[in-house]
Amino acid sequence: MAEVQDDYREHLETYTSFNKLVLFSILWIVLLLVCMALGLVGHFSIFALLLGVGGTLGLLVAFAVLG
Repeated sequence: MAEVQDDYREHLETYTSFNKLVLFSILWIVLLLVCMALGLVGHFSIFALLLGVGGTLGLLVAFAVLG
């Protein structure tokens, strides 16, 4: 019975880690699309670059701290 509890804990940790990875990927893709729209359509190239770099670093730091 102890093995079942150990397996459940490991599966739960894997599931949680996978959910964080998927959430990070979705947020990064949305950030990328917003930056592309600002740079190409909105003609705010410098702002889009700064937002992309800053947003990527912010996402990495946020998920490193929360993870």
